[in-house]
Amino acid sequence: MDPVSVIRGNLPVILAMPHVGTWVPQDIHGRLNDRGRQLTDTDWHVDRLYEGLLPGATVIAATFHRYVIDANRPPDDQSLYPGQNTTGLVPLTDFDGEALWHAPPDTAEVAQRLQDYHAPYHAALEAEIARLRSLHPNILLWDCHSIRSEIPYLFTGRLPDFNIGTADGASCDPGITLITHDGCSATIDFTTVLNGRFKGGWTTRHHGRPRDGVHAIQMELAQATYLSSEAPPFAYDPVKADRIRPVLAAVLARLAAVLPLLKVTS
Repeated sequence: MDPVSVIRGNLPVILAMPHVGTWVPQDIHGRLNDRGRQLTDTDWHVDRLYEGLLPGATVIAATFHRYVIDANRPPDDQSLYPGQNTTGLVPLTDFDGEALWHAPPDTAEVAQRLQDYHAPYHAALEAEIARLRSLHPNILLWDCHSIRSEIPYLFTGRLPDFNIGTADGASCDPGITLITHDGCSATIDFTTVLNGRFKGGWTTRHHGRPRDGVHAIQMELAQATYLSSEAPPFAYDPVKADRIRPVLAAVLARLAAVLPLLKVTS
C-alpha cells in the first residue's frame, strides 16, 4: 500500500491528515500487543468529517497508523512538549501510558520506518506546497487532527472543542489566527482555545513558513464533537458532525478568500 494518499486541488489550501490511517503492515502488526492492535489513538473519521467542506482543496493523508511511525513527530524524536507526557516518533505507549508492543522496534528499524513512511508523507506535503505556491502568493496547510476530550495521562480536565495551534504564532500570519479563532468562537455551542495544550506538531512547526507565503495551523478537535462515543467502536455521529462541519467549512472558506490578500514579506 502507498504510505500516502494525495487528492490534488488548485485552491491555496492543503488539508493534511497524518493520523487517519489504520494500515499496519503485517510484520509490524504481529509485534503489537493486544492493546496496541486496538489502534485506539487514531484520529477516527477525520477524513469523513472534512469531506466536501472546501471543494478544490488538496487533501494529503497518511495511510499508515501512527503506531507504525508518527508522521507528526520530528525525525530526531525530540519532544514537542518538553516536561509533559507525550508519545514519540514510534510510540512505545498509548495516550493512557500503556505499553503497545510485545517487541518494540530497535534503532535500525525506526530508521527504516522513517525512510519508508515518514519521509514519503512529508515529501508529498513539500511537493504540494511547492506546486500550490507556484499558483498562489500564499497557501495554507491546515493540519487536521482529533483526540479524546479526556486523557488524564496527557492533560488535566476536559479539552475545549477547538484546539488551535500556531506554534505560539510562529507558523502563520496573525490574520489567519484571528479568522480561525473568531470563526470557531462565534457560536456558544463550542469552546475554543489558542495554543493551549496543543500548539501544533512537527507538521505545523516544520512546514509553516509565513515569510515565504506558507502558513500552517493545527486544528485539534475534541472527538466528542463528532463521535457518538470516545470509546470503541468510535462511531461517527452524523447529527453531531452536522453541527460542527458548518463551522469548519465557514472558517476554511474565509481563509481561502483571504490568503491572496496577505502580504508576503520575504
